[in-house]
Amino acid sequence: MDIQKMQRLVIDALEDVKALDIKVFNTSHITGLFDRVIIASGSSNRQTRSIASNVANKAREHKIPIIAYEGEDTGEWVLIDLGDIVVHCMQPEVRLYYNLEEIWGGKPVRVKLLPQSTQPYMPSAFNYSDDDDA
Repeated sequence: MDIQKMQRLVIDALEDVKALDIKVFNTSHITGLFDRVIIASGSSNRQTRSIASNVANKAREHKIPIIAYEGEDTGEWVLIDLGDIVVHCMQPEVRLYYNLEEIWGGKPVRVKLLPQSTQPYMPSAFNYSDDDDA
């Protein structure tokens, strides 16, 4: 399967389970080990595991070998290595801390994403304003 079709398959699998803040980076100029890094966030450990599981299931359906599948036990950061593409499904706090975009983000790939897939996770349960009028 060519890299564009494989990339689309991964993105569709991520969007199917409402992954947030999806970013795709071309890494072929940095390493010969893989051509793309895809990073996505989930709003909970359960969702992060579900996102990763859906990517792995879609890969299996299309006979794409899974080289590594790690981190499912905690769900904070789940990595799926599909050979040409490495997928990182992360909790927002973990993603912010490790900042993989800084390491791999030199060449973002322009891809068509659903509008909700580009949104960062922002908890709305807390009111951070100091206004008493609110």
